[in-house]
Amino acid sequence: MYRIYTRTGDKGTTGLFGGSRIDKDDICVEAYGTVDELISQLGVCYASAADVALRDCLHAMQKTLFVLGAELASDEKGLARLTQTLGDEDIEALEQLIDRNMALSGPLKAFVIPGKNLASAQLHVARTLARRLERILIAMARTRPLRDHLRRYANRLSDALFSMARVEETTSTPDA
Repeated sequence: MYRIYTRTGDKGTTGLFGGSRIDKDDICVEAYGTVDELISQLGVCYASAADVALRDCLHAMQKTLFVLGAELASDEKGLARLTQTLGDEDIEALEQLIDRNMALSGPLKAFVIPGKNLASAQLHVARTLARRLERILIAMARTRPLRDHLRRYANRLSDALFSMARVEETTSTPDA
């Protein structure tokens, strides 16, 4: 039988891809842990959404976040072994999504209070996780090398999730 516990983390450390170990409260763990939370919240958004195009976008975001998380969970040796990393095309895809969504929802005329419907509220929760990830990445970059693409992606992702929530708010009716 396959066991998912290894007992190697019982002393408060965890392994990175590449083989080194760090403390479980290291900012690196905080960063990729937040990515994990965000992936899970996007899963909730996916399960809440009826629109197929929205679900496709959310699933693509989850896959890209796995790539981002892998980079954050890697030491120098692991980074050299990664076959995929975030690039300009990932950021540009989010920018195109934002532009499309903002054209659909129209100009913002007031502050948005989440909760018009379940799907938009869940997207706003995901947006706040993306903002937290961005803050963590900014702090992390002060102490270790971090590619700018990661922070830029987190920044655009929160904007994309906001734009998606706005579309849901303007095209859906409140949940009963």
